[in-house]
Amino acid sequence: MNVKIEPSWQNVLKDEFEKPYFKTLVATLKHEKQLGKTIYPAGKDIFRAFDLTPYEQVKVLLLGQDPYHGAGQAHGLCFSVQEGVKPPPSLMNIYKELQQDIGKPIPLSGDLSHWARQGILMLNASLTVEAGKPMSHAHIGWEQFTDAVIRKVSNKPERIIFVLWGKFAQQKESLIDADRHIVLKASHPSPFSAFHGFFGCKHFSKMNDLLLEKIQF
Repeated sequence: MNVKIEPSWQNVLKDEFEKPYFKTLVATLKHEKQLGKTIYPAGKDIFRAFDLTPYEQVKVLLLGQDPYHGAGQAHGLCFSVQEGVKPPPSLMNIYKELQQDIGKPIPLSGDLSHWARQGILMLNASLTVEAGKPMSHAHIGWEQFTDAVIRKVSNKPERIIFVLWGKFAQQKESLIDADRHIVLKASHPSPFSAFHGFFGCKHFSKMNDLLLEKIQF
């Protein structure tokens, strides 16, 4: 199957694109669009995390769960929103921890594309969602695909930092070779859980301490 994705990822994931579950996933998305359903993000942005962070450039994998389901928000990067869109509560809590941890002023923009361009693969477990219906595409095949992505990153020879915020993300730890890689875990930055271990986790300074080159968050 011809999937429009960054070439290094095309090579790494080519076997996944030929599997029956992926062909069924694509057929499901096409059918929903034929029914007139609105799907986020836009088709050109579904694989944006991969396009901005080629396989050989991945230093960090930050795992989210589901794209934002409101108009104009999702653009293919977990926790990130399009330029000009007000940062959602979870992202604001990420910014607050960033400020407390490394003194970074809270940005006005919620677009985290510059993180992705520096080697942070900003991966959601599901890459699409129906408008207004959170988790609506959680069981159409995306998790099988993104589980494969996590395994492929874990197979990289160099040490990778995996950042797992919240119980859902932490369920994916079994896909990671923790003997070779670094796994950072904390509660989710959602307002419902941020005070239970996310605030004060200092993951941003830990990432910079573990990397030879500092990320400009």
